[in-house]
Formats: sequence, structure tokens, C-alpha cells
Amino acid sequence: MTFNEKLLSGAKELNCSVFRLKRGINMNETMNTILNRRSIRAYKEDQLKEEELQTIIEAGKFAPSAINEQCWHFTIIQNKELLHKINKSCKEIMIKSGNKMFAERAKDENFSVLYNAPTFIIISGDEKAVAPQVDCALAMENMFLAAEAMNIGSCWIHAVINLLGIEDGKALREELQIPEGFTPYCSAAFGYKAADGSAAPRKEGTVTILR
Repeated sequence: MTFNEKLLSGAKELNCSVFRLKRGINMNETMNTILNRRSIRAYKEDQLKEEELQTIIEAGKFAPSAINEQCWHFTIIQNKELLHKINKSCKEIMIKSGNKMFAERAKDENFSVLYNAPTFIIISGDEKAVAPQVDCALAMENMFLAAEAMNIGSCWIHAVINLLGIEDGKALREELQIPEGFTPYCSAAFGYKAADGSAAPRKEGTVTILR
């Protein structure tokens, strides 16, 4: 049985409605990981194994970067008190944001901005680099795919980046030991999945091919 046949036969068990394969798409294990990944918003309490964490970090380090500057810095947060502080600070900003939906959500005691994930990763980029924001995003995507390959969930959470970019987040930024001259660009939750995510339909009309 070919890889495509195995993939199709297992699509139902994998809950992979995304695998509506089109002609001309070469399916392989890499594409399987890309198409199967979801943003996970419910995590188990168990912490990631050290080998799993190091695998995710190594994947980030091997992302491409403009003129190979590798301008990133990875901040890995697993300390429960610090995770609680980040969540609390983000919720306070949401309440003061003036956005009614955000405020109502933040007032819910059961709501966690980090979705109670046991590991949180922030990627900062050197402000003097050519394209630090893009480089950091590429590193985060590598981390997402490495995590998914190990059946570990992840979710991009930009609220923390918003917090670290304002005066109210200055003290927290120092506590997180963000290097001088670096700006936080990406942040995400990682952990074992407590629930599956769902895929939104892909938008049409987003591709132009010039031949």
C-alpha cells in the first residue's frame, strides 16, 4: 500500500477532513504533519519530556533566516508561578482594552489566555537584524511542526506579545530575561492535547501562478 493509500484509509480515524486530496498534490509524511496540525486550546497538566522539549527547540534553531543571521532568542517558560503571572497580566490588559468581547472573556475565572498549557515559548529577534520578525515566525513554525510530529499540541498566542510591547509589560519583560536589543515577536503554548482542534476552510483566490 502506498503512503497516499495509507493516508486516505486512515483519514477517518485521524479526523482529517482536511485530506480532501486534489490532483497533483504529493502526499508524504511532511505534508501529513502540516495538514494534520491544529491550534490546540485545551492541554493536559503533564509537562513535556525533556527530550521532546529539546527536539522542539532544535527544530526552531534550524529554521531558515535572512542572510543566515539566526537572530532569534528562545525563552522557554515552564515555571507555574510565572505562567500564572503572564496569564493574569494578559487578562488585566484585556479588561482595560475597551473591547467588550475581550473584557467579558477575561473576566471569566475559568478562562486562561495560555489555555493552561504547561510550556510557553516566546521568540525574540535582534532589532538590528535584516528581517527579525520573519525569522522568528519561521522558527516558530518549525517548532509547531516538530511538536505535531510528536503528537504535541501548540497554539499561537499573540496576546502575550501585545503585553510585552507596552509599558504595563515592562517589568514582566525584565523578569522573562528578554535580551537587551531584542523584541518579542512570537509566542505560543505547547503541551499534550486534552482535546482536538478543528480546521477552518481554506480561503480560495489566494494563489497566482505565472508561467
